[in-house]
This record gives sequence, C-alpha cells and structure tokens, in this order.
Amino acid sequence: MRAYVFTDKALARHAGRFVWLSIDSERPENAAFLEKYPISVWPTLLVLDAREEKAALKWAGGATVPQLEKLFEDGERAVLGSAPGLEGELARADNLNAEGKPGEAVKALEALIARAPPDWSRRPRAVESLLLALMLDGKADACTRVALAEVPKLPRSPSLANAAGTGLACALDAPKDAPGRKEAIAALEGYARAALGPPEIAMAADDRSGVYEVLVQARQDAGDTEGKKQVAREWATYLEGEAARAPNAEARAVFDSHRLGAYLALGEPARALPMLEASEKALPEDYNPPARLAYVLRQLGRYDEALAASDRALVHAYGPRKLNILRERANIQRARKDGPGTRKALEDALAYARSLPPSRGVQRAISVLEKELAEQK
Repeated sequence: MRAYVFTDKALARHAGRFVWLSIDSERPENAAFLEKYPISVWPTLLVLDAREEKAALKWAGGATVPQLEKLFEDGERAVLGSAPGLEGELARADNLNAEGKPGEAVKALEALIARAPPDWSRRPRAVESLLLALMLDGKADACTRVALAEVPKLPRSPSLANAAGTGLACALDAPKDAPGRKEAIAALEGYARAALGPPEIAMAADDRSGVYEVLVQARQDAGDTEGKKQVAREWATYLEGEAARAPNAEARAVFDSHRLGAYLALGEPARALPMLEASEKALPEDYNPPARLAYVLRQLGRYDEALAASDRALVHAYGPRKLNILRERANIQRARKDGPGTRKALEDALAYARSLPPSRGVQRAISVLEKELAEQK
C-alpha cells in the first residue's frame, strides 16, 4: 500500500479529509493501541471516530485506489451515521465489525445482502465483507455456503476475485470427509481461476497473489503435484513481472515474500536467493531480507550461512518478528543436529517472548517454546 497506492497522485485531493496514522504493529510501544483496536490481518485499514475513540470501519487487506476511495466514503458514513437506506445499513454493519462484534456484523450483512437488489453498486463489497467476517470468526462452513451462492452473481471486479479466493480458503478448511467438500472446492476453484484469467481485473497485486496462493493450496489438497507446480509457475511468472516493473528497491521488495511462497511451492527455494540478496544489499536496515535468507538457506542445508543471515536480521529486528527470527535459529540448530545450540536458541527465544507485551500470539508462542524446551534432550 505504501509503495503502490498511498503514493498515487489521485489521492492528493483526500489529504485533508482524515487525520492519517500508520501503526507499526511490531513496536512494543504500540501494544496499547493494538489492544484497543486488535487486528489479525496485515494490512488492516481502520477509520476511527475521534469523538468516541472507537473504530467505525475495519477493512482487512489492501485496496486499489478506487477501492480505497470507496472505503473513504463508507468510513465517513460509518462515523456520521447519517446515510439512508442500504448505504446506512452497510455503515452499521461496518460499525459492528470494527467494534469486534463479528457475529452481529454477519447477521447485519446477511440481512443487507438478502434485501439488496442484484445491481446495487455496493453489493460486491458487502459480499466480500461478509465472507471475511465469517472466515475471521471461524465460520468456514457458512463462508463456503455464502461464496457458492453469491460469487456467481458478482460482476467481474476485485471483489469477485477476493470473494472467490476467500470462499475457496474456507472450503479447504473443512474436514476432508465433510459432505460436499470436494464439490465446493471444485466450484470455487473454478471461479478463482476464472477471476485470474482474461479479461484482466484491475486489482491489487498482493490480492492477485493471494488468489494464486489459495489455488496452490487447492491443488496440494487434491494431491495434484503437477497441477500445484503449474499454478505455482504462473504465480511466480506474474510476480517476477510485477517486480521487474517496480520503480525502486523498496517497491520491488514488496514481492519478496510472495515470490518466496511461489518458489517454495515449486520446490525450488534456491530461486529466491538472488532476489533476497539484492534486497538485503539495497535495504540494509530492513530485517526481512536476511530473515528470509536464513529460512531459505536452512531449506538448502547451508546451516552456517543461515545462522549468519539470522545474526544480520537480529541486528535490526524488534517485536514479535524478532521472536520469529529467534525461533528460526532453533530450527536451524535442530537441522544441523546441534543439541546444545538448539537449547540455547530456544532459551533465548523464550526469554525474549516473556519480555514482550502480553498478547494471545505471544502467549501461544511461550507455550510452544516451553513445550519444545521440555522435550529437548
């Protein structure tokens, strides 16, 4: 978003419309903000009502410039609470979702979609919001049912692609022996594939990448190794093309994690090395390139180099991401069969985890690390 959307000159006219704030969720000093406005997807866009200090709109994921401008409108309505008709109902549903009431938001969105005419301009966004709310609320079955019913009705748009991808992810979450699972996956996989085909939908690159990722998961779930690789090749080719067009190193590095996912799906982690080495050289203060290099080098059995990359990442890392790097060090030491080194890495990770502001994610990490240490000989 920072590299490709917020810099767009078309947004200049909105400069005075809101007070703009960016929160680094890894920084310990932002823990209180995140406690008040919890998120589980990065990025998450919020519109806050300053009068009551509450979230009026919450959007999980990125957006194109046109999508973002629509979210500005929706956020304004959600704060002012003055919109009539369907737009007002959507604003109230946005309020419920932003306030951390996904069950109530789901009911409001279901009622809204049932009443809205097929050609209502905000219907695709309402369907997308409903699917995300269901998925984040752990209602995979309902998410799948809604996707099967609504995706075929959506116009060709970013919402169609995102709704198909979200629905497919929900279908894949069902138990392997769940009735209708195979048929639901096949249908939603078809919609997702079609959304990536011609004519091309103008959508955020990371959203398109996300659809490719879930299509890879679908082929893996089916045990279709060659089909998985074919999708992964398409995914990698798309991302390499986007990276080649990037205007600068920071914009190019946006695609590093996505490209790494595609290369891993292909079973070719070494393809990520030149990309990550170039990003580390161009962005020496960024911990992400060396942290990813440490993971790739472990996959390749180059353990000493992996530890050296991990050392470089730790110089700049902080917050929960630093904890992940410390945990990866334990994985590297375990892979090289260094028992004392593994124990030391686990102890370092546990000590650091206990120093972080408490959260559900940190508490889960502490529990896992304690168990791993107890099992370590």
